Formats: sequence, C-alpha cells, structure tokens
Amino acid sequence: MSALLEVSGLEVAYGPSQVLFGLDLAMHESEAATLLGRNGMGKTTTLRAICGLQAIKGGSIRFAGERIDGWRPDRIGRAGIALVPEGRQCFPNLTVDEHLVAFFANRRGLAEPWTPSRVYELFPRLLERSKNLGNQLSGGEQQMLAIGRALVTNPRLLILDEATEGLAPLIREEIWACLARLRSAGQSILVVDKYVEKLIGLADRHTIIERGQVVWQGSSHELDADHGIWHRYLGI
Repeated sequence: MSALLEVSGLEVAYGPSQVLFGLDLAMHESEAATLLGRNGMGKTTTLRAICGLQAIKGGSIRFAGERIDGWRPDRIGRAGIALVPEGRQCFPNLTVDEHLVAFFANRRGLAEPWTPSRVYELFPRLLERSKNLGNQLSGGEQQMLAIGRALVTNPRLLILDEATEGLAPLIREEIWACLARLRSAGQSILVVDKYVEKLIGLADRHTIIERGQVVWQGSSHELDADHGIWHRYLGI
C-alpha cells in the first residue's frame, strides 16, 4: 500500500544553522502516527515543512503520491492537509461561528462532511461560545476551536502540534477523547505531544527524533514494551 504521507531525507536549515538532517517519516491512510522528541529537536520544524510553512534544503515530501515540497501553504491545505498549530493561533476578532464558517470546505465531496454543526456536536462547549470572539475564549476552548477549524476543511490528514500543551487535565482528557473518536472514524492523524501513555493508546506508529534525526521508529506495542527508550530520548 502506498503511503499517504512520505517524507524522505528531509533537510531544513535556518540560515547557517541546520535543524533537520535526512529525516524520514511515512504514514498510511486512516493511520494515526506521532512525532516525538524533547523540546528543540525539530518536531515543529518538520510539521511546518510538511505544511509548506518552512522551506526545505533537501529531500522530498509526498502527499497522496504527489510531491508537495515547494508548494504554497494554501495549495497544500486544499490538497487535504490541515494543521492545528502550536499556540492555537485563533483569530482574535472573529467569533467561533465565523471561524468555522470561513474555513468550511468539502472539496472531496464527502457524503457526511465536517460542518460547523458537527463540530458543535463534537465540542458542545463551542456551541455555548459560538458568538464569542477568539480572544474571549479560554485556552482549552481555543484548542477545541483550532481542531474544529481544521476539521471543517475536511482534511485527509490532520496534523496537531502540541495537542494538549498548557491545558487543564479535564480539558486534556476531552481532547484525547476527541482524537480517539476521530481515529475510530478513520481520520488520518499525525500528532506531536508529550503524553506518551496517551499517544500509545491512540497511535499505530511512532517516530522519535533527536537533534533533527530519526533515532527510533516502531509500533505502540514496541514503544510500550521498552521504557528505556522513553528515558533515553523523551526525558520521561
């Protein structure tokens, strides 16, 4: 089976400072995968490169069989990749409802697409805040909105950078429950987060990077069975 996302030999530099060194990553349709590593190891840079937000120095990025490195971010979004960015990045002067309506698209002609109404069913708290501006929401509500905003584009691949960072425990559990529901429905997901126990329960495969290079790849069963890997590369 061909990969939905295939990153091969990815190299990225910020000026004279190289950040990624020949990174490889692949995942298939309807699969959940993670990108793990300590802070500053290149996880966000990898996600930004996939989404066209960061130019690459070498290697290639293919999505659904087509090479997308060098594409503009909006073209990559229309091709079916949606990013929930670190820090949420909700628009402060748009209401919840305006966010969801503005981003709604069903380019693949799905019979049951994600719509603002379906997002409100997924996150009832957002329905209660539908007329609130982005800067009037709590951190947890902003994260729900960022996920909903990505879902209404009806992506083939949903990418989440620091999915639950800075959220209260109860809100974190709500986000994990949402991702599990999406996973069960066959949504392809690539997620960065530090809660390895939760990720083992969610994802099929994991990639750990250190100093911009892949140092380990394997299944949830393999990662769960070797906590030495956690201590060596994740600081847990």
